[in-house]
Amino acid sequence: VQLQASGGGLAQTGGSLRLSCAASGRYALGWFRQAPGKEREFVASINWSGTSTYYADSVKGRATISRDNAKNTVYLQMNSLKPEDTADYYCAARAGAGGSYYNTNDYRYWGQGTQVTVSS
Repeated sequence: VQLQASGGGLAQTGGSLRLSCAASGRYALGWFRQAPGKEREFVASINWSGTSTYYADSVKGRATISRDNAKNTVYLQMNSLKPEDTADYYCAARAGAGGSYYNTNDYRYWGQGTQVTVSS
């Protein structure tokens, strides 16, 4: 399984960014983030068909996860960005059908991070 994250960059508070995760196949995927000195945390996830999505409370209403299965790509649209959204963002593929979409440990394959910096 190969995952390639992209789309990070510098944004202003209140701005938007769209992150992309290109996968080598069709998997249930999640986005996680890790800020300096903090643990990696769940952001959003989507099942393989795109019919179910899950969000962390911290981004609910500001983030939309979606997928284009023709391209094996998952997107994370982040709006109304806040400085606390600053982190390295990682996409990950789930290990299987069991477990939780919210739990880091239930994701087996990880892509490299893409950095998001939100200036105040």
